[in-house]
Amino acid sequence: MSQPRITIGSEFFRKIREEHALYMDKTGLIEELLWNKAEVSLITRPRRFGKTLTMTMLRDFFDIRQDSRAIFEGLAIARNKELCESWMNQYPTVFLTLKGAEGLTLDEALYACAEIIGALCAQHSYLYASPHVEQRDKEMLHELESTEDKNLLAKSINTLCRALHAHYGKPVILLIDEYDVPLAKAQENGYYREMVTFLRGFLGGALKTNPSLAFAVLTGCLRISRESIFTGLNNFRCYGIDHTFFADKIGFTSADVDALLEIYGLADKKPVVQEWYDGYRFGNNVEMYCPWDVLQYVVDAQSNPAATPRAYWNNSSGNAIIRSFVGRTDLHVAGKFETLLAGGCVEADIVEGLTYDALYDDEDSLWTLLYYTGYLTRAQPEQMEQCGILPGGDSTPLVIPNREVREIFTRSVASWFRDTVRKSDRTELFRMFWSGDAAELTRLLRRQLYMTISYHDAREDFYHAFLAGMLSFSAYEVQSNRESGNGRPDILVFDRPGKKAAILEIKHARSYDDMEQQAQKALRQIEERQYASGLPRRLNTVLRYGVAFCQKECLVLRG
Repeated sequence: MSQPRITIGSEFFRKIREEHALYMDKTGLIEELLWNKAEVSLITRPRRFGKTLTMTMLRDFFDIRQDSRAIFEGLAIARNKELCESWMNQYPTVFLTLKGAEGLTLDEALYACAEIIGALCAQHSYLYASPHVEQRDKEMLHELESTEDKNLLAKSINTLCRALHAHYGKPVILLIDEYDVPLAKAQENGYYREMVTFLRGFLGGALKTNPSLAFAVLTGCLRISRESIFTGLNNFRCYGIDHTFFADKIGFTSADVDALLEIYGLADKKPVVQEWYDGYRFGNNVEMYCPWDVLQYVVDAQSNPAATPRAYWNNSSGNAIIRSFVGRTDLHVAGKFETLLAGGCVEADIVEGLTYDALYDDEDSLWTLLYYTGYLTRAQPEQMEQCGILPGGDSTPLVIPNREVREIFTRSVASWFRDTVRKSDRTELFRMFWSGDAAELTRLLRRQLYMTISYHDAREDFYHAFLAGMLSFSAYEVQSNRESGNGRPDILVFDRPGKKAAILEIKHARSYDDMEQQAQKALRQIEERQYASGLPRRLNTVLRYGVAFCQKECLVLRG
């Protein structure tokens, strides 16, 4: 079987098809859209699921200025001859992405929006010569190519639709991608109310009072409360991740992943792909994967068969969502984060219509945000049973979908812990540490463990990171897994001015009763592997600690 080229992150349907690159057929969405056509449809999905590619596919199908027969040939929609004859390249189509409509201030954001609108109007400059377009609309469109007047910008889409309708004699299909980005950025930077006011006129005028509109499709991550920007819009339908329509049309299904791995000779990798990137459930329990992650892994595995999966989402600034909540002591969610990290469920009341200025206000908004942005997903019946949750309740049981997201949660917790430790007063900790008081060290570390977020199936590396974090960012030099003697001690701490050092070896006990045995084992390892022999000879004092952890308990023994 031939192997088409994979273009990661490509958002342009026509380019993908003309270059014969990989495209998993999602054109069935067009049939569902037209069968269930609302005047305004909002489709929400987590980031990296292919929303923009979906929108450019719709543009290329409907746009009256294109001839798209060749790029849709062989795809599912092409089999519906009657629909294609009635709709393919038959309507004036406006595609607008608000992905770049952001800034540190309102003025910067409006300038970015003006740039987007100006470029859009320039694409339709042929309207200036149309005998069917009114002169005032021609003048306004020409002015919009260079204006920053927000009152004029608010009327821009309505004006463009009116001119296109007049020129072609057909109403306009309006596609607005990432409609909620301006709101998200406005909330981050402190001008949310002003942006809501602008978008209410900008989007409201385009969607509510627009007789030139055939229908509109919007995409975004969140469904924002209708009262915030869609006031008075009656024929409005939202198709979120829990809606049955389009459930398998954005993102990769299990069958898509099977086919993809088969094409690239990686069918044996299905279990590891499933562990890392599966777990999302859309609509009526449709199993979905994030395309971004699967494609990244396939490309890596092609160039290196031994490549291991990674948290490709981890480079996204969106992960700050988790980090911002971990330290929220006012919401009392630490215990629930621990439950999630241990593979358990949390029950939440999902808020259907959010506003960005209230996302961080309460616990329900927290879980809703994590659910809609893809960090959590609905628990399966077997997961609910393991957690003792009965089906049919009013709340929604949520779990971490896969190993990738669990890694992101864990790293976010570690980042929060490092920041917390940096700001803490550890005078007493180090006084006990250098005095060799193992009993007091045990007490202090236990107290810190109960104050942080951990998970019950933690491995030694989790506790290693915890202890290294407690000792780092101080006046002392901390080394992890550096070669010394006949091996690599877990942690070395140096007080060079005081000519002192400490060797710490860490063990993970499976039960509380096993902790003393594991701590003694750690001390024996320090001696048997002669870790102290690799230390500088000028040291006057070398302390040896064996540390055993079990869940949120620890035991420190001094050798």
